Amino acid sequence: MVRQRINRDSGSVVLVAKRSNYVILALFVAAVYGSWFVYEQQYLNLPTPLGAQHVGKRGFSEHEAIQHVIALTQFGPHPVGSPALNHALQYVLQAAENIKETAHWEVDVELDLFHAKSGANHMVGGLFKGKTLVYSDLNHIVLRISPKYAPEATENAILVSSHIDTVFSAEGAGDCSSCVAVMLELARGVSQWAHGFKNAVIFLFNTGEEEGLNGAHSFITQHPWSDTLTMAIDLEAMGVGGKSGIFQAGPQPWAIENFALAAKFPSGQIVAQDLFKSGAVKSATDFQVYQELAGLSGLDFAYADNTAVYHTKNDKLKLLKPGSLQHLGENMLAFLLKAGTSTNLPKGKGTNSSGKSGQDTAIYFDILGTYMVVFRQYFASLLYNTVILQALLIWTTSVIMGGRSAMVSLALSSLSLVLMWMCAIGFSVFVAFVLPLVSSSPIPYVSSPWLVVGLFGAPAVLGAFIGQHLGYLILLKYLTKTFSRRNANLPLVVQEDLAKLDAERWLFKAGLLQWLVLLIVGNFYKIGSSYLALAWLAAPAFAYGLLEATLSPARLPKPLKTVTLLIGSSVPCLLSSGIIIHSVSTLIGSSVRLERSPGSNPEWLGNVIVAMFIAAIACLTLVYLLSYIHISGAKVPLIITTCLLFGISLTVIQLGVVPPFTEDTARAVNVVHVVDMAGANGKKQEPASYISLFSTTPGNLVKEVEQIGEGFTCGTVKPLDFVTFSVKYGCWSDKNANIGWHETDIPLIHVENDIKGDNRVTHVSIDTKLSTRWTLGINTDEVEDFQLKDGPEELVPIGDKSNADSWHIIQFSGGNKAPRKFSLTLFWANNQTHKKDSNTKQPLLKLRTDVDRITSPTETVLGKLPQWCSLFGKSTSPLTLAFLTSLPVDF
Repeated sequence: MVRQRINRDSGSVVLVAKRSNYVILALFVAAVYGSWFVYEQQYLNLPTPLGAQHVGKRGFSEHEAIQHVIALTQFGPHPVGSPALNHALQYVLQAAENIKETAHWEVDVELDLFHAKSGANHMVGGLFKGKTLVYSDLNHIVLRISPKYAPEATENAILVSSHIDTVFSAEGAGDCSSCVAVMLELARGVSQWAHGFKNAVIFLFNTGEEEGLNGAHSFITQHPWSDTLTMAIDLEAMGVGGKSGIFQAGPQPWAIENFALAAKFPSGQIVAQDLFKSGAVKSATDFQVYQELAGLSGLDFAYADNTAVYHTKNDKLKLLKPGSLQHLGENMLAFLLKAGTSTNLPKGKGTNSSGKSGQDTAIYFDILGTYMVVFRQYFASLLYNTVILQALLIWTTSVIMGGRSAMVSLALSSLSLVLMWMCAIGFSVFVAFVLPLVSSSPIPYVSSPWLVVGLFGAPAVLGAFIGQHLGYLILLKYLTKTFSRRNANLPLVVQEDLAKLDAERWLFKAGLLQWLVLLIVGNFYKIGSSYLALAWLAAPAFAYGLLEATLSPARLPKPLKTVTLLIGSSVPCLLSSGIIIHSVSTLIGSSVRLERSPGSNPEWLGNVIVAMFIAAIACLTLVYLLSYIHISGAKVPLIITTCLLFGISLTVIQLGVVPPFTEDTARAVNVVHVVDMAGANGKKQEPASYISLFSTTPGNLVKEVEQIGEGFTCGTVKPLDFVTFSVKYGCWSDKNANIGWHETDIPLIHVENDIKGDNRVTHVSIDTKLSTRWTLGINTDEVEDFQLKDGPEELVPIGDKSNADSWHIIQFSGGNKAPRKFSLTLFWANNQTHKKDSNTKQPLLKLRTDVDRITSPTETVLGKLPQWCSLFGKSTSPLTLAFLTSLPVDF
């Protein structure tokens, strides 16, 4: 509240710039509880799982779907080429046969066990730059459901796709047995509805996704049904369970618009799409193949709960929350029923993933997980431009009418924004640097994400307030002088109070200016998430204009009303609170796999990223609330509270009250039995064998090695090149490392002939021996082009090749019948310059072959691995046995 004082001489009432501490406390409590309520409703509120008796033949039952997840996870990890994957394929095939047998009599169900021959993925976008992904001997299960008496429906098909295979380190309850289970239950339901469809629905259960989207690529390029597709729906997971939300849509808006109309529990945010498209998320899904290669529009769903377990042992059934499958299943079934009966599916092919083919892309977001808002980019641009022009007009008019005083006040209030950002980022980043020095892990909050509230949130809020308060004091000093000249007839204490009230209002308006700038930038670059900037600008501006604003400079300032903040912040908080909390949680979970090349980044980098993200959130969302504190008595309580919160969190970390990692939220590590023939600079050597231990999670491995024993040495003196990445910090042990492999297992690179001259050509034979999963690096500083063949079959043709850091990488994966002998033709660059110092020269070729075999010394290490550690797999990771060899430039 703002107090009043009676002027005894004149009897007039004068406002005193003083706000109650309890008001500030109530505002903070409302912000915290309101934000958490939004998050719970938007991301944690799952539907009740239903049984078959509740949904009948035509509905979706999680109780039925979960049986598929149980069956698939019982096979354990089932990567490409493993016997377990064959068992998983047989299970899905039998389930598909059952669907075919029980389908409605007017529905035609076609089942195809599709064997994909060799192929190569030449996409160059995102993670595919500088790579060619080659595959062979893949098997997929394809199920087409269409009305029996409307054969034309098969010419317009909706694709629903996911993958059966997992990485070698996870049983894949989330990624993506849950997706396969949902698809099987969907197919069962659709088979009872499709007699009224105008379009077919194709369910693709592919393999090879984890090795580089090979399953989707082989289907699009080789299967005859791919020519009938008009739309693609991809189901994915980057965690285990929770709500499966849309994180990519388009480029045509038909799918997202109709999903919003049909879905019972719509979930999706264009914020996630913006982050994914920007490259901030280092990942790719089959949807990229469907968009770029097939030119299809559609939707990409993903489970994103508990992202720290992604591709680890903890992607397991017990962490799959009840209601997760029901949520996705009911949404998808409702959408497929709507799309299946539609006569106006999108027909346009040839669009690219950026949507720059003339399509009017869609902006979309859900509200509390119950309603989805979708509008076109054209409308968004029109709306944003209108708001921007009106805001600029109001600001210009206000400054002109206010004269020099308004111009200076605007500049000084803008300075407060700069100081706020500097202090918020500075305080939180300082903590990020300190944490590795006081904790056993650089990221000690992974298993307990709530710790970031005290570790980074409290310093960020404190820094934002101090920075804004410094700006407030500078602005106050100027305004005090201004009021002393303008209102010299008023008592000095009244002039000071008026200056405080005016400074408060300018700080509030500076928040509007901040969001106006972001809206202008977002509108210029057509960023979908710009709707958030609109909300944070328009709602507070409306409340301020309705309850506070005046264009008359002669009118004395009044204190900001509490209701102004409540009205102005309610809509923005409703739209952004859930997204913010979920984004922070996802960022924390992703930090366990931050280091793509272990040891290449400083330990504090992950903390700095989290700290800066939280500091930015504090500056963006608290700018209005903080402006209310400066004339209150809550300044000291705020400082004490944030310091206490930080101190408690730091003490908890220092004392080890909560561990950085647990059995269910594990540190990502790799244990690889390495047989190294590469040597230095590509020079061949006698086989060197050792067990390598490294981690994609920041931090040293001293604690882990102490528990394992087995003679491990850790450090940076033995870097390891795995072709797709390098290990600059790791641990190694040669104890019993000569056991479990034979020299005949070592891959061979042999120069068949070398035709020198102006157009030098070298023919090389490659024998990968045991391996059907290998990676070859080709030095593009030396080689201009190349051709890869499997006997007479051309796998990689001559043509333009992209490169990354002067290397082109070929990643090969396939089943047990995949070839193991290849011929490689190298066309040398004409402008090659050989360095005389061979110690600095890279090899011409470097090869890594992977074998899914756990040798005796590896088994010993894995048996002693701490429970808070888990093997981590991805398409570029080696398996548990890897052979390294190379070919020098001067062979």
